[in-house]
Amino acid sequence: MTRVQTTRLLPQAYRPLFAHADFRRLLPALAASDLGDGMSVVAVAWLAIEIAPPGQSGMLLGAALAAYALPGAAGALLFGRWLRRLPAGRLLAADSRIRAVLLGCVPLAWAAGVLHPVLYVALLAGSSVLHAWGNAGRYSLLAQILPPDQRLAANALVSSSVSASIVVGPALAGFLAAVIAPAWLIGLDALSFAVLAAQVGRLRGAAAGQDGKGGTGGTGGTGEEATTAAPVDADRSAAGLRLLRTQPELLGVLALTWFFNFLYGPAEVALPLHVTDDLHAGAGLLGLYWTLFGAGAVLGGLAAGALQRFPLWPVTLGIVAGWGLALVPFGLGAPAAVTLACFTLGGLIYGPFTALSYTLFQERTPAASLTTVLAARSAALLTAGPVGTALGGPLIALLGPRQVLAASGIATVALAVIGAAVRVWGLRRVRTTSVV
Repeated sequence: MTRVQTTRLLPQAYRPLFAHADFRRLLPALAASDLGDGMSVVAVAWLAIEIAPPGQSGMLLGAALAAYALPGAAGALLFGRWLRRLPAGRLLAADSRIRAVLLGCVPLAWAAGVLHPVLYVALLAGSSVLHAWGNAGRYSLLAQILPPDQRLAANALVSSSVSASIVVGPALAGFLAAVIAPAWLIGLDALSFAVLAAQVGRLRGAAAGQDGKGGTGGTGGTGEEATTAAPVDADRSAAGLRLLRTQPELLGVLALTWFFNFLYGPAEVALPLHVTDDLHAGAGLLGLYWTLFGAGAVLGGLAAGALQRFPLWPVTLGIVAGWGLALVPFGLGAPAAVTLACFTLGGLIYGPFTALSYTLFQERTPAASLTTVLAARSAALLTAGPVGTALGGPLIALLGPRQVLAASGIATVALAVIGAAVRVWGLRRVRTTSVV
């Protein structure tokens, strides 16, 4: 089947994306790295349990999971002075290379018999230190290689790849674990990032962030492309950081996303205990919840491309409210069949959120400041989930898992209502000011 025939099978909103050679090269590599991370969700925890000293598996498990995610927030702050000057392609390639090398050391150290728990946590922490910058580079690169009217569809495809990895990655890891050790699964994750780094290096000059060499980009080499691909000087980088603090709309998007992720944290902790304590079921039912959620999120993420015609702010607030409502039946004592359907619907509703959130940032941020602003966004959001998760434990001890799920849903609906009220107040204030 030719590329043209394959493209015709896609929904109309996604067809123009594949006319861009750089996007066609980048998307499979991004999907491979997402799949690698999906497998590592299982492999990182499993290997921590295997190498932990007796009686310390829980402590090492928590340290390993935190090390695989949290250092990215520190990296966004500590290295901003140097990294904010780099083009998006170089940031994504740098993050991918560091992940490939340090995660690749895990199976080598395990095979050599020297994978001490401290070394394991250190390698995981080092691999994630540029996570915020790599994530910023990913979405900034999409904004550079695609025209504005195609960014939402591209963001939807990329975020759907992440959602699909939640479904496929852990299942694939469980299948491969019957053949290879979990350390080698982390090695496959490292290989996926090596592939991504290589593919970013193959992009044309303007997209890859080269110094004006090797091509003109995907649409003919206009002066605008040269401007967006060039490194940002220090003054403009500082302006990018100030932009996030002074633009109410961008701060509103960031605050909404932070609290959305924060309120999701307690639900993530409560769901396993709801399955075991309230429903008296096993890991199979828990896996079914997440599989259905992930499947719904994939479909919802792909549907985001069709939302281009709707105002992004109202749709985003509707997603927040819809996810909250999907959790409320847990607190009403609904049977498992009903809550499974609600969780699937919740995933479907949640699916477009990431794409819409990034699209709002891409539309409201000047191209020269986009990478810096997105890195600051990623750094802030990396703290939301862990804080919410930490709060989940005491809340469950006080209220019980079922009530925490419902409380998380109700609070999320309230967040959407507050966000809508603030948005309306802001618009009225702007109109009043313009009239005066």
